[in-house]
Amino acid sequence: MTVTPSTPSTPKTHRSADEIGRTPTGPRELPPLGEQRRADELDHVDTVLAGGLRVLAVRKPGAPMVELRMTIPFGSPSGAADGMHTATAEVLADTITTGTARRDRVAIDTELALIGGDLGAAVDPEHLSLSGSALATGLPTLLDVLGDLLTGATYADHEVQREAARLVERLAVARTQPRVIAREALQRHRYGDHPYTREVPLPEDVEQVTPDAVRALHPAAVLPRGSVLVLVGDLDPQATLTEVEKALGGWASEATATDLPQLPDLAGGDVLLVPRAGAVQSQIRLSAQGIPRTDERYPALQLANLTFGGYFSSRLVENIREDKGYTYGAHSGFEFTDGKATVQVDADTASDVTAAALLETRYELGRLGLVPPTDAEVDSVRQYATGSLLIGAASQAGLANQLMSLASVGLDLDWLRGHTERLAAVTTEQVAEVALEFFAPTRFTGVVVGDADVLGPQLEALGGVRIADR
Repeated sequence: MTVTPSTPSTPKTHRSADEIGRTPTGPRELPPLGEQRRADELDHVDTVLAGGLRVLAVRKPGAPMVELRMTIPFGSPSGAADGMHTATAEVLADTITTGTARRDRVAIDTELALIGGDLGAAVDPEHLSLSGSALATGLPTLLDVLGDLLTGATYADHEVQREAARLVERLAVARTQPRVIAREALQRHRYGDHPYTREVPLPEDVEQVTPDAVRALHPAAVLPRGSVLVLVGDLDPQATLTEVEKALGGWASEATATDLPQLPDLAGGDVLLVPRAGAVQSQIRLSAQGIPRTDERYPALQLANLTFGGYFSSRLVENIREDKGYTYGAHSGFEFTDGKATVQVDADTASDVTAAALLETRYELGRLGLVPPTDAEVDSVRQYATGSLLIGAASQAGLANQLMSLASVGLDLDWLRGHTERLAAVTTEQVAEVALEFFAPTRFTGVVVGDADVLGPQLEALGGVRIADR
């Protein structure tokens, strides 16, 4: 047998992003955006029950499943300014599914398993949220379990004590994470002592939560009036409404669920350097006042944000990741609250390039207004926004999540169905106008969390940065 010597292969070289996007005759051109048509009409019911609960049931066949989302405004009923409401609310969310007068934890889990279902709870400063899914044939059981939790959760002493102990352990770990530290620093810098800033309870507050306190919070705060229930799946909307009224009919109160006080508008200002001694990496978090989805300029602002930092091919990512290698990832996006919105910019960088990354971020903010997006850039982000919207709504879970985020601020299915048309109608000039107004560097404030001994001299020299009291 003759063996033919192999020819050494030519070493492969890494191609840059620019090279990947080019052909021998020039840059690859994106195909033109096709004509956008309004999304298909979906059979649905959107109504408010006598008890004040808004119900949005949407038929979306394709899989024999139903997705359930519920949100309950969950500000402190007493208006207390301390952290005990946050701690008690967190324990309530962890224990609401552990038993009722009719079912213990095992019975709840067993009934949900028999219908291929699940049901869980989470809480943030604004809302208590319950979410789950089940086979469409098991929807009556899923709703019955939900109604039982809403009206008969018992919060047994041993369950509360066990879950509170677990929560304390999780918080001890979470509060060492840079992203949690940066988020809390940003919230305090933006909004001071507003209840919205209390996203993560203190372990010492959780240790003081008693079963009696949790049991007292439930009837005071878990209320139907002002809450929203979204159901999406292989269902009959009208028949589903009947099932909801049957299962949740006993959940009633004359009181209204408590919304948080409205947030103040943000003003631009200095970036705050928050010391984290010995850190080898820094967190940059910037924020400015935006506009809600109901504003007629929002579609243009959405495209401007994508151009700046809202997806991987954005200007910010191209600059501080692809070109300079300052970060593995940078991103900008929106944070929506009741009736308001902010623009967020975030990046994590090594300490020795943090000042340079902040400088380049400010540069890109200014450039977006002074060197506005081109027609090609706007067409590109329009395709991305439209595609993301349609992909997100393609699954039952995705549509349920989208509708929940809209319904919680008073919007509906029609808004979602019409948004592709609004994106298609945005002109390059409109994007340039909102870019100049809303992405001006002077509108932004924020924090940098890192080693002040390393970062302080560079950031102070850069300007517009002050060091927090140590």
